[in-house]
Amino acid sequence: MTETSSRPQSTAHGDHYAVQYDRLDDEPLSVTVADAVATFTGVDVTDLEPLHYSINADALERLFEPRADGLRADGSVTFEYSDCRVTVTADGEVRVASV
Repeated sequence: MTETSSRPQSTAHGDHYAVQYDRLDDEPLSVTVADAVATFTGVDVTDLEPLHYSINADALERLFEPRADGLRADGSVTFEYSDCRVTVTADGEVRVASV
């Protein structure tokens, strides 16, 4: 991430919310996903159902973590979480939209 802040860059549109996740940061991807959904839905992150009810959070982390040969160049995963459609892409975008 090029910002001095540890907060990811985000964009909000009427029908979706997107945040750029730094795959080299120490914050788990699952935390970024939960924060993005909470922001999009306007609820406190502690009021969301646990992420593991929707997707195996460990598998999500492993899918996009740095590998011995570098960062994954392509691919994405889409799943439903707390009445939202969440898409995580290999370039670090976490996009949240209504179902």
